[in-house]
Amino acid sequence: MSEKLSVAIITKNEENNIERCLKSVQWADEIVVVDNGSTDRTPEICRQYATKVISQPEWLGFGPLKQLAVNAASHDWILSIDSDEEVSLGLQSEIRKILQQPKFLGYRIKRQSFYLGQPIRFCGWQRDYPLRLFDRRYGNFNDSIVHESVSVNGSVAKIEQPILHYTYPTIRSHIDRMNRYTELGLIKLMAQHRSSSLFGAVARGVVKFIKMYFLQQGFRDGRIGFVLCYNSAFGVYLKYLKLWENQR
Repeated sequence: MSEKLSVAIITKNEENNIERCLKSVQWADEIVVVDNGSTDRTPEICRQYATKVISQPEWLGFGPLKQLAVNAASHDWILSIDSDEEVSLGLQSEIRKILQQPKFLGYRIKRQSFYLGQPIRFCGWQRDYPLRLFDRRYGNFNDSIVHESVSVNGSVAKIEQPILHYTYPTIRSHIDRMNRYTELGLIKLMAQHRSSSLFGAVARGVVKFIKMYFLQQGFRDGRIGFVLCYNSAFGVYLKYLKLWENQR
């Protein structure tokens, strides 16, 4: 007898993405959405496709919000996906096969990300395997407000069939999210009692660019790869620049 699957999603003003995401997981036994105060049509769209839509207006951080969705699920096996992601047909088939008799407690899933509409093959993104399918009796999300992750107390395997990730369709969306994430990153750094100098902020940005563009071969993604590496490096510089400013 196959294990039943709950899909856990969090949303906030994702009316341009959420329908594609929800349509790709209609085969699951349950879909749970936690909406964090959307002011657009996101809740209305979710109610058309999801089993449960929970309103959580207060911002708790990404980790706690995702854990809230996991806790509201009816089944122990969880697939966590983001609203700008889509489960490929190959991944759907692979997950169904795994759930017939799971051999591991968690599975890392290859993520194929798109930047400005182009699939990214390098820049370090080719090694992106977040842990997204897991048995919640043996693991769950941490409480990090940003860059959250799942930890499983037991054996974990990889799935090569991808989640499709349509991140940053425009430069504006990257800049907007960069500003938000650097604010969250600043809070996290301050909680860790970290410090930064102006030179340190610049140096971290330069190191990030060298790592993504040269060491992780972002140049092989062409002009789009350069834009991605440059903007990502600027994001690192910006986070530590805000930390420096906060210390003054």
